[in-house]
Amino acid sequence: MKIVFITGAGSGIGLATTKWLVEKGYFVIASVRSFKRSKELLALKKETVDVVEMDVTDDIQVKDVAKYVETCYGKVDILINNAGYSQGGFLEYLSMDDWHRQFETNLFGTVRVTKTFLPLIRKSERGRIINVSSISGFFGFPGLAPYTSSKFALEGLSESLRFELKKEEIFVSVVQPASFRTGIWKKGIETVPQMKNPLPYQKQLLQEGTKSMERGQHPSEVAKVIWKICESPRPHFRYRVGKGAKPLAFFKTYLPWWLLERIVHKKTEG
Repeated sequence: MKIVFITGAGSGIGLATTKWLVEKGYFVIASVRSFKRSKELLALKKETVDVVEMDVTDDIQVKDVAKYVETCYGKVDILINNAGYSQGGFLEYLSMDDWHRQFETNLFGTVRVTKTFLPLIRKSERGRIINVSSISGFFGFPGLAPYTSSKFALEGLSESLRFELKKEEIFVSVVQPASFRTGIWKKGIETVPQMKNPLPYQKQLLQEGTKSMERGQHPSEVAKVIWKICESPRPHFRYRVGKGAKPLAFFKTYLPWWLLERIVHKKTEG
């Protein structure tokens, strides 16, 4: 039985992925920041899931959990870095603490967990690292600069790591979900600082973000893609999933920038 370690498993994509992989015969070590917010996860059968508390921003917790996993299971076949959140807001209204917190979780949390768990992944016959990024790691959406920046950085990290580990037959892949009903966008909008006299286009951007969240697909669609990566003998580097992800990537790649700007501005006219 393959052993999976996943972060941010308490809700959204993390919870959906845990449930899907368990159904497909994997044993999942699911990490969450707090047991109190993970009732649905804790209700899963103990024979197939081991739920552990771990904050990806805490060096000591990450090292302690890695020691626990090594003692109890000896290895990790697949590491899924999923923990993250979306900090919404416009640059002029955000504090430097907002930026630091965003990167500490979305980027440095992934670095911390991967660095600590890599010796356990090397003990697997076919190690895998799957980083859950976002289409925001390819397209810089206005009003989400901290989140977008952190995901762009995650993409760069993943590319470098893919080249570094490929000769060891440890494949690194990134998943770029579009908008899904995970709560991450809702939290992102809720974290927008109070703005004095916001401009019409800023109000419109927040409204568009809410609409996008409401139209989002179920996170189980992302879970299925992650499962396919787990099953693949030679997984690709990048997987885009969800309505609009591939068209958006196509438009940014092939449309002239002036036309892309016009389309974005059209969407945000107040």
